[in-house]
Amino acid sequence: MPKTTLGNTVVHYDRTGAGPALLLLHGTAASREQWGPLTALATGFTVLAPDFPGSGLTTDDGGPITVDALAAQAAAVLDHAGFATADVVGHSLGGVVAAHLAGTRPDRVRKAVLHAAWPVTDTRQDAEFRYWLDLLATGTFARMLPLMAFGPGYWDQATAESNEQLVKTLETVIQPGADRQIETDRAVDLRPVLHRITAPVLVLGSAHDRIVTADQQRELLAAIPDARAAELDAGHGAPAERPDEFARIVLDFVSSAP
Repeated sequence: MPKTTLGNTVVHYDRTGAGPALLLLHGTAASREQWGPLTALATGFTVLAPDFPGSGLTTDDGGPITVDALAAQAAAVLDHAGFATADVVGHSLGGVVAAHLAGTRPDRVRKAVLHAAWPVTDTRQDAEFRYWLDLLATGTFARMLPLMAFGPGYWDQATAESNEQLVKTLETVIQPGADRQIETDRAVDLRPVLHRITAPVLVLGSAHDRIVTADQQRELLAAIPDARAAELDAGHGAPAERPDEFARIVLDFVSSAP
């Protein structure tokens, strides 16, 4: 697996396929493995999927993680992989990082898809993120995840047994640095950079998102000069809940003419 070093951080990333770069940035408590379904369908692209500090194989000094540092690490992956620009797709915290990258390094981003991103963490969200930290401390974070992440489409077909199995699976994939990434979520404020984004942007929301409100999605959309909106009939965790539909929307957007 390729890796690049930026300061005290050694960023590991997957590289798959050939063609223009498609940079995928994962969400809180996840890793590059979140992007398996999208990567499988992204023919014609060189897919680059890094682990954030606290996830997967990426290592650092264990200190606070900032959105600016994550954006710099994403740019370092592009440099190491030999790409001047990329289409960038981010989910949740990854969407925040994608927006920050597009606003602070506009020459590196051709197009961006921001799924379940938000412009600034408000009091309600901070209360949610504090709750997540409490659940991590008690070992019950995985039990909350389906309730937080999935919409009615999941619950309509789930059984108590299948959901219990999912919880057990989630317990094995929650990343050890999840608490540090949640602290990053608590400090998000993209408002100074959103107006500087020059790339075409798709603000992709989820109709049943419990974490990012419709008002936050509208604020994000209004602040980005060249943005349009789309919505999935899913919860916050749409890349896992509806992977094929998520991939279709993303790939249609990045593959379309400017």
